[in-house]
Amino acid sequence: MPPSRLLAPLALLLAPVGNARAAVSFERDVLPVLTRAGCNLGACHGNLNGKGGLKLSLKGEDPAADLAALTREMLGRRTDPHRPADSLILLKATGRVPHEGGVRFSPLSTEYSVLRTWIAGGCRPEPADAPKLVRLDVTPAAKVLVDPADRFPVAATAHFTDGTRRDVTGLAAFEFTTVGVAKITPAGEVVRESPGETVLLVRYLAEVKPVRVVFLPDRPAANVPDPPGATAIDRLVYAQLRELRLKPADLAPDHVFLRRAYLDTLGVLPTVAETRAFLADRDPKKRETLIDRLLERPEFAEYWAQKWSDLLRNEEKALDKKGVAVFYRWIAGQLAADRPLNLFARDVLAATGSTYANPPANFWRAVREPTARAEAVAQVFLGVRVGCARCHNHPFDRWTIDEYYGFSALFARVDYRVPANDKKDRLDKHEFVGEQVVYQARDGEVTNPRTKGPARPVFLGAKAPDFGPDGDRLTALAEWVAAPDNPFFARAQVNRVWLHLMGRGLVDPNDDFRATNPPTNPELLDHLAKEFAAGGFRLKPMVKQIMASRVYQLASTVRDGTTMGDELHHSHAAVLPLEAEQLLDALARVADVPVRFEGYPLGLRANQVPAPPQSGRRGVGDGMGERFLKVFGKPDRLLTCECERNDDPGLLQAFQLITGDLTNDLIRAPDNRVGRLLSAGKGDAEILDEVYLAALCRPPAAAEGKKLLAYLGAAKDRRAAWEDVLWAVVNSKEFLLRR
Repeated sequence: MPPSRLLAPLALLLAPVGNARAAVSFERDVLPVLTRAGCNLGACHGNLNGKGGLKLSLKGEDPAADLAALTREMLGRRTDPHRPADSLILLKATGRVPHEGGVRFSPLSTEYSVLRTWIAGGCRPEPADAPKLVRLDVTPAAKVLVDPADRFPVAATAHFTDGTRRDVTGLAAFEFTTVGVAKITPAGEVVRESPGETVLLVRYLAEVKPVRVVFLPDRPAANVPDPPGATAIDRLVYAQLRELRLKPADLAPDHVFLRRAYLDTLGVLPTVAETRAFLADRDPKKRETLIDRLLERPEFAEYWAQKWSDLLRNEEKALDKKGVAVFYRWIAGQLAADRPLNLFARDVLAATGSTYANPPANFWRAVREPTARAEAVAQVFLGVRVGCARCHNHPFDRWTIDEYYGFSALFARVDYRVPANDKKDRLDKHEFVGEQVVYQARDGEVTNPRTKGPARPVFLGAKAPDFGPDGDRLTALAEWVAAPDNPFFARAQVNRVWLHLMGRGLVDPNDDFRATNPPTNPELLDHLAKEFAAGGFRLKPMVKQIMASRVYQLASTVRDGTTMGDELHHSHAAVLPLEAEQLLDALARVADVPVRFEGYPLGLRANQVPAPPQSGRRGVGDGMGERFLKVFGKPDRLLTCECERNDDPGLLQAFQLITGDLTNDLIRAPDNRVGRLLSAGKGDAEILDEVYLAALCRPPAAAEGKKLLAYLGAAKDRRAAWEDVLWAVVNSKEFLLRR
């Protein structure tokens, strides 16, 4: 093969942009080629244990080790400067000798040219003064194409510390977040495979840039003007809907909005009187007025305290019953006072002392290892999952193994002791019953497995102060997290609020912010984060801002087929199963019978119980509420993640609703709602109206009323017939779903 033909792709690749030098570099050319070809990925030689005798660092994170593996191991057979074409790395990658990974590129490819030229040049390492990558630009940043348009080019430009820049499209690795929507050619042209939406991740060295890619079918552009009185949220969402040719749903009717608003803010259904008053109100601003009233009710703090209790692992096995109770009450008190969430976070992270007298100290009692603390704090307060950097640099994010253990070092000195006057019949600080005192020890470090030495404490993405031998690491961390200019906190918290109100975070999973997991509406996320910070990081104004938007108040049903396929852009309301506590409290409210939780006074709702224990007792309500919550996915609070709550339907849930003891006890209770109305001599039509208002926030439709009243009128046992009707209502989809 003529050398000029072989090196033609390389000549094109190394053509300078500006004044960039054209030379093959191990770190800037060879390592990207190995990543592009998939050689150093986790499924191949980048695996923790390597593969086929060759171990490379994951995506080129350790150039020195990779250079040694390629040039020194296997008696130098992998790279042969005297006979470059006979180098094992080229023979295997082109399929000329057996290779478990198959053919990775051809002898005519850019990848082959780069590797062969580097080998022929003597396999030189990177000079110490070689320029480093500072930025990667990818164009376009987003592309929306309408059929018949089916392709577009992508270009990647790298900027280096010496001021030079290069077109690295031929060296970049490409990956789609969704399979089957598009493919990309070696030259960087994205080609449609089917209509849909995906994100193209463009990687060069440690930099990753996302490109949002949408291929739309040939459908008419949606006439989507901004709604009257549009909020900033509405304008940003509607702009995206216009771009995607999606038509928003109509406004939800009053009864749907009412039920949704109560469930989302308080976790309970409105009373019959509240429902009647709202439906009869003719004030055009009644929805805004309702939102204001709901945010001031005590149930708001109780309900959202349960959400934070899930995240902060407020559970009895680690904290004991009293610890759970005082921690829950403290959280609810903070939310009731609308304390800024950044100060709330600061109080939790800096908390030490008695877990009874200073309740937020219980957080450290629940997470007892430095690395577990680091992962929990990053996930809850910063929206970052750093766990993948425990063994190697994060494969999908910016975090290195050094940063992981440096962040963990902030928590190395958290320790516990049992109060001196409370040691009788106790074991030690690992005993999980009774009061403990959280404090910071004078010594203790985390060992970095890469350096084998103590890790230097760092903040994620920023330097930590020099703490010295006796520095207060927790307080410094707490102040950094709570600082108004913290780059993570506001975005993570508004995304979590959006998730709870809209059914899906703008970043999903909601606590996994990274370049490779971009938000579905970046402009909206930026707006919410700025508003949250400008408003003093207060929860209630953010909840009101979202709920007051038309986007929140849209119906879940749509007018045509252009919207039903959209699950990302909020063209209609999400249909969600009721959470375990919501459903149990709703059943109790419709039946108008309290559920007993073991160890707590009768009358407490599920959302008021700090952490119901498991129970095996039987009786009217005893133990059944706990089992019901468990079946319907109440989390054990062993993870600092909303993902632990499981709302997937299953047979056990169906059995609980259809034949379960608790459901049947509520329906059959002689003094329940139906029983009292029958005893008061109410007619069937009046009772049916009240049952529907209690369960569905609306009166029965004409067809429903006609059919059910006919059934009741023909029944020989009126009470039994009414139990059937009540059972049917609470087993209907409209009751079981938030829509």
